[in-house]
Amino acid sequence: MNPSPFDKKPKVCVIFPTLGRAEILQQVVAFVDLQTVKPDLIIVSCVSDADVGDLRSRPGLLVIQGRPGSSVQRNRALDHVPSDFDVVIILDDDFLMHGRWIAEALKALETDASIACVTGTVLADGIHGPGYSYEEARAIVANTNDLPGDMHIAPTGGPYGCNMAFRCSSIAGLRFDERLVLYGWQEDRDFGGQIWNRGGRVVRINTAVGVHMGVKRGRVSGRKFGYSQVINPLYLVQKKTMPLRDALRHVLRNVSSNVVRSFVPEPWVDRRGRLRGNWIGVCDFVRGRLTPERAEKL
Repeated sequence: MNPSPFDKKPKVCVIFPTLGRAEILQQVVAFVDLQTVKPDLIIVSCVSDADVGDLRSRPGLLVIQGRPGSSVQRNRALDHVPSDFDVVIILDDDFLMHGRWIAEALKALETDASIACVTGTVLADGIHGPGYSYEEARAIVANTNDLPGDMHIAPTGGPYGCNMAFRCSSIAGLRFDERLVLYGWQEDRDFGGQIWNRGGRVVRINTAVGVHMGVKRGRVSGRKFGYSQVINPLYLVQKKTMPLRDALRHVLRNVSSNVVRSFVPEPWVDRRGRLRGNWIGVCDFVRGRLTPERAEKL
């Protein structure tokens, strides 16, 4: 095992890209105060004052504004991380960390200097259902049994965008692809692919846990998202940040799910809109058009 890559207490920055969820964001940021290892800086990347509420006056927090989109908002925040910081953590604005999330992510990064990215384990993911309220998510985290005694570090194809930690020196010069507009869809996988391509390791650990509430406010239309479900993975194949087999599996799984569930759609998912977007994406692919930015105009 390599010696610890940190020769001093690492400086940690936590980034929250956000849009239209000021109340939830304030609750999530307050939850960060329960971490056993506190971040040295929190950056909120938003679009307008309405996205942050009273957070602008919070000590140790920097608010930056600009155009919307998960990739562009993350990049804008990365551009503001001070050069002397060691670790940057990017979280969704509806992700609640267990109190030792940061400590466990740092521990993983300290085990091996080749680890560039750590993603945690999601205890419950509201993205696959109607979502969890803040109270429900907090209760799940509070009722979590003691973390596993031994950390298990496993390679993964890409980090899960709701909870990612990066070694700053390993991602220097890398940015999220801004052609993956709006909600992004697979922008985390693309970023992980960029890390792999330059020789860094992307891993998942079992001891950094949390709950992804899956808040539905602030998400894009079904048609736009459905288009991204098809085009984005195929675009990443072209970029060589996702294997063709993985891309086809993503596309087929999502399209088939939209077809089946469009007959009796869930109240919180626009399945028919997604299916229309899927069809537009397939047609574009057949024409040789891999243009993920088109989703913004649909």
